[in-house]
Amino acid sequence: MSTVSPRGLHHVTAIASDPQANVDFYTTLLGLRLVKQTVNFDAPNSYHLYYGDAAGSPSSLLTFFPWPGVPRGRSGAGMMTATAFSVPGSSLGWWHERFRRLGVDVDAPRSRDTEEVLAFRDPDGMGVELVATEGDHRSGWDGVADIPAEHAVRGLHAVTLSEQQLDPSAAMLTRLMGLTLDAEDGDRVRFGMADRGAGGLVDVLAGVQERGRQAGGTVHHVAFRAPDLETMTRWQGELVDGGVRVTQILDRQYFKSIYFREPGGVLFEIATDDPGFATDEPLLELGRHLRLPPWLEPSREQIAAALPPLRLPPQPTGPEA
Repeated sequence: MSTVSPRGLHHVTAIASDPQANVDFYTTLLGLRLVKQTVNFDAPNSYHLYYGDAAGSPSSLLTFFPWPGVPRGRSGAGMMTATAFSVPGSSLGWWHERFRRLGVDVDAPRSRDTEEVLAFRDPDGMGVELVATEGDHRSGWDGVADIPAEHAVRGLHAVTLSEQQLDPSAAMLTRLMGLTLDAEDGDRVRFGMADRGAGGLVDVLAGVQERGRQAGGTVHHVAFRAPDLETMTRWQGELVDGGVRVTQILDRQYFKSIYFREPGGVLFEIATDDPGFATDEPLLELGRHLRLPPWLEPSREQIAAALPPLRLPPQPTGPEA
């Protein structure tokens, strides 16, 4: 049994096609803050865009690799198939009306187990959910003029993994990741993280037979929070001792991380909370300019020339501005 467990979800990273459409949807329509405009460190000819709350706090983050021309992927077994955000308990009707008015592909609100859920698709067809949640005291981001603060997205709530079989994935989540089984609703099983805080839930949907295809509109990986490098290093050792193939510790500039796959095939990451997104630009300026890590700065001119220009949302008008 693991001696460490995640503080919650750290971020979800997905694949998009058009970077401008991605920025427009997640900032202007969903009301997240663009907190970092950087590149994929492993393929710096493409953006890596981070969205979250005012400071880009862990458990608020959804990030994208926008690859123009990427074909559409397919949800299925071995993939993370839904990213759920928390909104205030009375907000689903307001969001449903907003999405319908703005032409978003959205379902009607529905009950799922004990939750009220609003499911919708982004411009690449990726499944996203808003869940009405009482007691989530995170403030989210109130820098979008036509989204009242009382309806703003608070942060990540849960992720859904689709698997052919439950048991292998459940064993990793509980024995090596330190989660506990919280609830069962048919083929959907919910696992919770140690402190049961906001953004601390993983749902596994078992019995999905068709394998997914990772490409545009699908999730690349999901990251869990480690409070510091010491904890992550200990966790890495426990995973290796448990027979898991784990990467070396990688420097992602805004956090350190390791990667491994769970038995069903979903790519997991463990990421540290620190140093955060204000390490290379002021809080007021988050996401306004292209930021590169020191080892890529010598190639800034070539990298910038290869990236399509972005029209950014208006300068934030929230309390941090």
